[in-house]
Amino acid sequence: MLETGSPAPDVVLEDTDGQAVRLSDYQGNHAVLVYFMRSTSCPVCYRHVQDLIRRRDELAADNVRVLVAVPEDRQAAAEWKAKRQIPFPVLTGRHGTPHEMIGLSRKVFGSMQQSGSILVDSQGVIRHAHGSTMPTGSYDKKGITAAVQALRTRR
Repeated sequence: MLETGSPAPDVVLEDTDGQAVRLSDYQGNHAVLVYFMRSTSCPVCYRHVQDLIRRRDELAADNVRVLVAVPEDRQAAAEWKAKRQIPFPVLTGRHGTPHEMIGLSRKVFGSMQQSGSILVDSQGVIRHAHGSTMPTGSYDKKGITAAVQALRTRR
C-alpha cells in the first residue's frame, strides 16, 4: 500500500468510456480522492460510495475530485455506473486491476480483494492512504475528512 507523504505513482487507469485517466492529470489543479471498491457487487462498498455522493459538494468546495476504482472490466464498470447513477468517474485498470497498481492486493489465499482509498494533493503527494481486507474497514471517513481539512492549511 502507498504511504502518506510519498509521491503518488503516475498510475494510468481507464474510465468507462475507454479514456485514459492518470492521477497526474489532476496535478497543479485539484486534489483527488480515489476510492477502491472491493467489487461492484459489494453492498458495503456501495454504501461507502453513497456517502461520497452525499459529501460531493463538500469535497468539491475543498477542490477534491472523487474517482471510484473497481476491479471489474470496463463494460461491467459502465453498467454498474449507469444502473446506480454514479456521478463520479468510475475507473478500471488497463493492465491488471487498479488495486494492484497501488498495492491493494488479494489476501486470504488470493480470494479476498482489498479495498481502500488514497487522497493525492494537487502537488502529487499522497495525504491519506488506507486499505483493508474487510470492506467494513475500507472507508476511513474520519481519516479522509482529516486529510481534506489538512489540505486547507497547505493552500
